[in-house]
Amino acid sequence: MSSLAADPHDPAAAVPPPELLAQRFRHVRARSAQLAAPLSPEDAMVQSMDDASPAKWHLAHTTWFFERFVLAADPGYRPLHPDWDYLFNSYYQSIGPMHARPRRGLLSRPDLAQVRDYRTEVDARLDRRLAEGGLDREALQRLELGLQHEQQHQELLLTDIKHALWCNPLRPAYRDDLPERRGADTPLRWIAAGECIAAIGAPAWPDAGDFAYDNESPRHRTLVPAHALASRPVSNAEYRAFIEDGGYREAGLWLSDGWARVQAEGWQRPLYWQDDLRHAFTLGGVRELDPHAPACHLSYYEADAYARWAGARLPTEAEWELVAAARPVAGHFVDDGDLEPQAPPGDAADAMGEGFAQLYGDVWEWTASAYSAYPGFRALPGSLGEYNGKFMCGQWVLRGGSCATSRDHMRASYRNFFPPQARWQFAGLRLARDA
Repeated sequence: MSSLAADPHDPAAAVPPPELLAQRFRHVRARSAQLAAPLSPEDAMVQSMDDASPAKWHLAHTTWFFERFVLAADPGYRPLHPDWDYLFNSYYQSIGPMHARPRRGLLSRPDLAQVRDYRTEVDARLDRRLAEGGLDREALQRLELGLQHEQQHQELLLTDIKHALWCNPLRPAYRDDLPERRGADTPLRWIAAGECIAAIGAPAWPDAGDFAYDNESPRHRTLVPAHALASRPVSNAEYRAFIEDGGYREAGLWLSDGWARVQAEGWQRPLYWQDDLRHAFTLGGVRELDPHAPACHLSYYEADAYARWAGARLPTEAEWELVAAARPVAGHFVDDGDLEPQAPPGDAADAMGEGFAQLYGDVWEWTASAYSAYPGFRALPGSLGEYNGKFMCGQWVLRGGSCATSRDHMRASYRNFFPPQARWQFAGLRLARDA
């Protein structure tokens, strides 16, 4: 396998201190166990669609990642379950064949208890290696990548089980004790920005800078025309007005592929909304919609159609990052425990006094930017180069994180990506328009 860094022993390469990594490793791994705790073995096995994975698979795959890319970097390492390599490899073709993604829900064995034992043993082995100083610089870099990877799967665990429980006619709650909050109306304002040349993206990791995925680099300059951004995401009430005005019946508002999807799948409202447009399925069961909370579970097609109906457009990722990079990562994340988007706080104006609210957290925001390589992009060498770059086709960029994202996983340069028909993620939109 090729080296992760061009020179893993270069002191300029960014490596968190081992003691900090050990503490973070325990925290991230415990968070996954906590998120899976409300699930029965039957819950943890169900797969409701090809794009989703069972919770048990998420727990096993993230553990496999640490074993395969960190522990197994030692030539003398012997894997715990060699035949599981086929089951829990996701898409690393350079490593070997894998179980078909749409059939992950058929894996009744290993059972959930065995997967939890697997996690416990791999955690113990990594803890020992960290305590003994047995991981070199490259292995520590892989460990950090694995932690970021697991945080992505924590969010997927929540969005995937939400879809699975919604498919159950009983509409059972993931957790009955989730809080219900109601917010106040926050007027939407337009905030203008002049034309500029902006530096966006992150320095290439691990050779420089803090952690960032390879698709966030290199940092580069781009022309950002004069424009205006909305002060907050589109709310449930605003999106309901689009529906009631016939938005899902007006072909002229939709991209051709989007309109074909609306017709083929009978879309009439966001995923999880009830027929009355006043209630929606949540991780806490069916609940009344807060009209002032951000609309979510929207596809790119729906976000784009709404923007067209509103006489606006979606922002580019450069326009979004230009604003977000000047602000701290603060917002409503999975750490807060609500697991649903919340209305903007009453003091929605940010610390700079420019009125932007909810740039981070609550809902991922679709952008008008296709997911493609930045100028000068270089994927990580070796098998880990399959992580992001090979998906740069037919996807669109989302920014900012959601109520299911960990706060310490987010940064201004983070580029999430999904195909335009994806609806099961906590995805919403913020409007933009030309100046």
